[in-house]
Amino acid sequence: MKIKSILVSQPEPKTDVSSPYQELAEKNKIKIDFRPFIQIEGVAHADFRKDKVNPAEHGAVIFTSRNAVDHFFRICEEMRIPISNELKYFCPSEAIALYLQKYVVYRKRKIYFGNGDFKDLLPHLKKNKDEKFLLPSSDILKADIPKLLNDNKFNYTRAILYKTVSSDLSDLADVNYDMLVFFSPSGIKSLFQNFPDFKQNNTRIATFGPTTLQAAEEAGLVVDIKAPSSKFPSMTMAIEAYVKEANKGK
Repeated sequence: MKIKSILVSQPEPKTDVSSPYQELAEKNKIKIDFRPFIQIEGVAHADFRKDKVNPAEHGAVIFTSRNAVDHFFRICEEMRIPISNELKYFCPSEAIALYLQKYVVYRKRKIYFGNGDFKDLLPHLKKNKDEKFLLPSSDILKADIPKLLNDNKFNYTRAILYKTVSSDLSDLADVNYDMLVFFSPSGIKSLFQNFPDFKQNNTRIATFGPTTLQAAEEAGLVVDIKAPSSKFPSMTMAIEAYVKEANKGK
């Protein structure tokens, strides 16, 4: 079956130059739409109080994403919790560290970051072993993060400040795409929450990462594109190879 239309379950990339998806669409003469299947909702400070976690009692914060940064400062503002100038910040990537400039004077703060992987933070964390760490997070957290912290016996508190919820996709009920692209198990969950009677039929499914693949297969979907791989490290590369083969000679 020829591929003419693709729905990517993420927000459209914001860039001043052509995105890989735009180039993919133009090069192969296909339609690519973007629609987030999930969205972030902040935990109300009244509900957060019930967990009896006080950010002010921690000397360091570990941020795993920009969302974690936003909701940490949001909850502190809503609860009128003063943020010490001595607070230490740990981020797995420089991009997240630089995002802190939205809230603090970067050059005057103690900020540590890795090369993109959470385990890159381990040397920095070990040098500050005596600190009490706060880990702001979503209700969904990669298992390897608390495992690393627990295995190394760090004193930390997880604070669930925001939640990942399914978007309302009811307007897509009568819209059909030749391919659906997923990047998280939450996206798969959203598909079936919005469309409990979803039948795959001839719709091709693309997934990124092992947990997304597992969630799709457990939901009974046949996954046609599995990324990343040694041959196709990016989703767009994997999709392009599939599209070329599917549309060949038609």
